Amino acid sequence: MRIVRQLLALLLIVLTIPAGSAFADPQHIVDPSQLAAAIAQRVATQDADRAAIRDMLARPEVRDLATEWGLDMTRLTAAVDMLSGADLERAAASARQVDQQLVGGASTITLSTTTIIIILLVLILLIVALR
Repeated sequence: MRIVRQLLALLLIVLTIPAGSAFADPQHIVDPSQLAAAIAQRVATQDADRAAIRDMLARPEVRDLATEWGLDMTRLTAAVDMLSGADLERAAASARQVDQQLVGGASTITLSTTTIIIILLVLILLIVALR
């Protein structure tokens, strides 16, 4: 009886050991290089969004408006690094629109541009205050 138990135990051990092909490299659903490329693309997009916001905040018209409203530009510029996700995308879209209007030859800030700048600055201040 003892030999039968040992043979059964040995048989179970042999059957539970995976075949040699199971020790090969595991198969991934997504290729690691594709995953790395997607992550790099996302980081590049976020960096470009932050750069657009910083460029808009560096414009003299925006600095003058922020000073007029009593906003701290150092704090606003530092808050750009804290933005992420949808907030970052919205702020960057607004910043690009403001920058495009100002670069496009507008010699004065129109009411719509001023409104966009104010909304952007208030959004950044709220994000900083809530964190």
